[in-house]
Amino acid sequence: VSRTHRAQVSPGLALLVWLTAHCSCPQAQGFSQEGLDASRADLWASANASLLHSFWCQPASQLPRDQLSALIRAMATRRVLLRAWQLSCLANLAALHGLQDDFELHPPDLLLFYNLTQVREADCRAFTHRAAQGDTELLANLPDQRAALQRVALACLGGPRLRLSASDLLLLGVLVCDMDASSIVAADPRVLQNLQRCRRLTAPQQAALNTLLASGETTLGPPGSWNLEGLQALGPLATYISSSLWMQVQQAVGLDFFGSTVATYRAGRLSQQDARRFVTGFLKAKAESVSSRPKRATGRPCLRGDITAATLRDDLFLVRYDCVQLESCLGSRVLEANLDPLLQHPLPAECQRVVKAKLARVYPRGVPEEQLPLIASLVYLYSRSEIGQWNVTSRDTVVALLASDVALENQTEAVLQKYLDHNGTLTGALLVAIGGSRLCWMSARQIQAIRPSEFRLAGALDISSCPQSRKDVLYAKAREAFGSTRTTAAYYRFMRPYLGLPLAPKLASAGPSGPPPTAPSLPSQSLSVGNVTTLLGQNVGDLQKARSHPTISSWLRSLNRSALGELGLDSDPAGLSGPGRTAPPPLVSRGRLPAGTDGCSLHVLPTGSPPAHLGYLPLSVALPSGLLWLLYWGTPGLSQDCSWDTRTMASEDGAAPAPRAGKRGRVAGVHHVRRSRGPQGWSPPTSSSQDTELE
Repeated sequence: VSRTHRAQVSPGLALLVWLTAHCSCPQAQGFSQEGLDASRADLWASANASLLHSFWCQPASQLPRDQLSALIRAMATRRVLLRAWQLSCLANLAALHGLQDDFELHPPDLLLFYNLTQVREADCRAFTHRAAQGDTELLANLPDQRAALQRVALACLGGPRLRLSASDLLLLGVLVCDMDASSIVAADPRVLQNLQRCRRLTAPQQAALNTLLASGETTLGPPGSWNLEGLQALGPLATYISSSLWMQVQQAVGLDFFGSTVATYRAGRLSQQDARRFVTGFLKAKAESVSSRPKRATGRPCLRGDITAATLRDDLFLVRYDCVQLESCLGSRVLEANLDPLLQHPLPAECQRVVKAKLARVYPRGVPEEQLPLIASLVYLYSRSEIGQWNVTSRDTVVALLASDVALENQTEAVLQKYLDHNGTLTGALLVAIGGSRLCWMSARQIQAIRPSEFRLAGALDISSCPQSRKDVLYAKAREAFGSTRTTAAYYRFMRPYLGLPLAPKLASAGPSGPPPTAPSLPSQSLSVGNVTTLLGQNVGDLQKARSHPTISSWLRSLNRSALGELGLDSDPAGLSGPGRTAPPPLVSRGRLPAGTDGCSLHVLPTGSPPAHLGYLPLSVALPSGLLWLLYWGTPGLSQDCSWDTRTMASEDGAAPAPRAGKRGRVAGVHHVRRSRGPQGWSPPTSSSQDTELE
């Protein structure tokens, strides 16, 4: 923030810029201060593909129009997958430079984040068709933008339709995944092709799918005429078929499909959730079809014959041996020698409990460590006392038990405690391997026992789903780990995921005596429109994309129509996104940003952040803090630090390692920052030998 700009803003608001705007020095990897030479832009993009993945808002904002255009086109040509915060910022820059009209040469994912008021009516169908090739899950935290996109799509069709035709469906593509159940039922049967692109179906959509399949109007025909090829062509949609429909399918066809589905799951090409949903529905149909048969004698004799190793290799094993027969026909020696192939089947929960009970008889003193990695799918069934009987000495054992999402809170703490009892510490590599969400389920004592050096090696873990009490503990641990960093910018880079987490309740209780030592002074007045536009710069469009977020919505409701117009927003949310609407005048002239912003961007709160957290803060803090985290959790950044002096506050992202495999839109990088408070406010820290290790 320049000296001139600082004079216009209170010290607290200036600090707010420091805490929320992820700016950097203008020299980033692949970008010089002069920007890319236009004639070399395409060549640069081709030779530096990895830098396209590390797109960062601030250096890109320095590019002139033709160079930015070349950058966006290169991303489309090379099919670079960007994260939500990157796409949102890039879309804002494209709108600023008037590049949206070139949408046919831009990545489909980018179109999802465009200012939809700037879509010309003549381009509506072409725009919708290309946007529908994108991944709408990137808009998971932006329901307003997702709903606006659907309104644009329907407007292209001339308004909502009673029945979506085949040509309508071709235009809508993946956008059908946001349609309600009635629209799916009434649509042309070729809607199945659209639904195959959906990541998941809601319960009403699942019911609509089964209604459509039962009608016999799809290419599969009525259920009695279904064949193996037709069912396999459904892909994951077949896992949603209800038990009532499976009862109508020819037995031979159903069994063939069951075997092929289990084989696909065992080969790792079908998720556990999809496989178990299918198996549960299919076996329920089978059980109901024989429920009227005469009951056999009491007791639980083995009717199918003893289970052998060969039996367990059969993909129809679960059809031939229900959970009752599994208990009766599975001997201890076979179980002990064939635990792995048994648990490779998508066992229903009842069958899992049978296996657990048998293991307790085989291993009365606890499952031995060499077998523990094999029972990861069962770990949620074990109590703390039962886990206390295990011997957990290997990092690989911990990862096998906790890397999946099966283990719950009690199991996580118990497994880690057994490991700590033997090894004494949790390494940074182990923390990365099991994921940041596991920190949420560790006890405060276990978190405090992590060595600062190992916490630094773990870097920025995703703790967005943690309860506030655990976030407070993690914030304290982060301060301990990164507190001796040489520069304030470097400290912020590492510390950013943990910043502000414990500040809200402490600020609320600070009272007249002032803020606690870990909390900066913050302004109590509400942010003006001018404050917000200055803070957000070209990213003011993010307000529109997230306007239903409680904090943002509350602030927007306090504004009159004129103020909303200044922000580029309409007072009527339903009317914001029709094609051909005249967009309000841009807040920033093309190619220039407000003084003091330097292209800083802000994004919003991640899923899992407790609503009460923001409620403690004055709106002047809550609004920008909320915008920071919804799209932005962590960011890959630059290789050099920005300087700190009395005139400039610059937050900067350090070069982050490649992200771990996981959900798109999140980055596992290494970030840290040091803050020290002197009499005149916040000042840079002193140098430290730790900085060599961290840098």
